[in-house]
Amino acid sequence: MTKIGVQASTVVDSFKNDGVYETFRKLNDIGYKSVEVSQVETSKENIDEIIRACKDFGMEVAAMSAAVEPQFEGQESLDTDFDKIVADCKAVGTDLLRIGMLPFDKMANIEKAIEFAKKANEFALKLKDEGIKLYYHNHHVEFVKYDGKYLLDIIAENAPELGFELDVHWVQKGGENPVNILKKYAGKVELVHLKDYEVMPLTEDDLKLMQTDVNAFRQSFDNRARFAPLGQGSLPLKEIADQAIESGCRYLLVEQDMSYGRDPFNELKISYDWLVDNGFKDLF
Repeated sequence: MTKIGVQASTVVDSFKNDGVYETFRKLNDIGYKSVEVSQVETSKENIDEIIRACKDFGMEVAAMSAAVEPQFEGQESLDTDFDKIVADCKAVGTDLLRIGMLPFDKMANIEKAIEFAKKANEFALKLKDEGIKLYYHNHHVEFVKYDGKYLLDIIAENAPELGFELDVHWVQKGGENPVNILKKYAGKVELVHLKDYEVMPLTEDDLKLMQTDVNAFRQSFDNRARFAPLGQGSLPLKEIADQAIESGCRYLLVEQDMSYGRDPFNELKISYDWLVDNGFKDLF
């Protein structure tokens, strides 16, 4: 059965300022029972707090996160901390692990991207022996084409053991239809990020830039799309969620990369209410 949860990065500041336990409590108060852990330090203290919060609030960890290789000094990765990452997954009771993004240097070089995919596939096989499945989360760059093929498809070809965590906002930003991509990868998408795609109007301040800074105006004009709570933008989210379920999704995870100065918990409440109003209450 598909469950609806939340991506921890949406409230990353709360994890840093209020701690793991209190942040889980706030998410539970809204109605979220499943949490994908990302951008949260996986210290022993935090892992223990995740376990305690899940027990006290009747919550669960949908998935954990890991890099394939360290992208900055001190970052845990499958390459350097495989046993710890496996132990953390088992400690919090999840069999799903996800790679948050393609490293930036791989985005600029197709050969490096293929090497990354093959290495991720090796780890997927190794994790499979531990009872853990590995997934890859897309952004828009995976819809760059090489010889007529999307980079996402090239990654899939070179990492057949790797599943996909499809992010519908970024699929839209990449110029594709999220419903079609969910259909295409049916059976390989146990994780889906739900977020809306909102196009904002130009402001009076934007218009003033036409007289003073044409390049700044152009940048403002070109950058009208932003993240939004569910139901506040233009994506056909009911159709998307229905297709995700049909494609075998285990977790639909609400995420909002930026709240633009608004309270992210209030944004998550708007998304929760939209999901309830549109017939998904039983999935929480």
